[in-house]
Amino acid sequence: MYNNIIFDLYGTLIDIRTDEYSIDFWRKAVQVFAMGGASFSPGELRTSYIKYVKRAYRRQKLTHLTYKYLDIDLLQVFRQLYKDKGVDADEMLLRDTAHRFREDSTQFIRLYDGVIELLEGLREAGKKIFLLSNAQESFTIPEMDELGILGYFDGIMISSEEGVCKPQRQFFEKLIEKYHLDPKECLMVGNDKNSDMQGAKSAGIDGLYIHQEISPEVKDESEIHARWKIMDGDVRKILGYITEA
Repeated sequence: MYNNIIFDLYGTLIDIRTDEYSIDFWRKAVQVFAMGGASFSPGELRTSYIKYVKRAYRRQKLTHLTYKYLDIDLLQVFRQLYKDKGVDADEMLLRDTAHRFREDSTQFIRLYDGVIELLEGLREAGKKIFLLSNAQESFTIPEMDELGILGYFDGIMISSEEGVCKPQRQFFEKLIEKYHLDPKECLMVGNDKNSDMQGAKSAGIDGLYIHQEISPEVKDESEIHARWKIMDGDVRKILGYITEA
């Protein structure tokens, strides 16, 4: 029996499209930093942002020499960008910058149909609900709150806070250890055959795969190592599999 349901977020519960590449986005980003007292041109901001992101990943690699899949906290990148312009950014400014940066890069964001019913159904069935997400905490928590799903989770673990991400086995193990879970009683639900399903398998956790439009390409379903596979993206089917197991 699966008592602990571990969800991926983006592409599993939340449908989202973002753009951090277009010049239009970086023009908006310039205004975000200007409000905080830092003046950039769009090209300068983009170049500096990419430079500091790469530098942060290099530093993270030195901290976790045996890990292949790492993550960083973009708040520290934003802090350095402000510092370059003589601004000593406090936590409030950094989080406000993150919120506006994300908002300007987001083309749309919504819950997949049936998500609230799924979470409510799991609660009614006595299941505990966890999140294991490759994401930025400063983006993700506000978005979950705005979409009305934050309160459904018994535990949340986000890669930017841990410095490691799926499919790294240790990321799954961190969640297991923090919340004192039995892997045999856990089920990972996600839309990525590698990050979610292969990662869960490496940690001794069964998987339920759901294919969505933004999922990585699947040429053959045999590539997916999961107990169940939902290939039409219908979130409503998830609850039935779990409660009937």
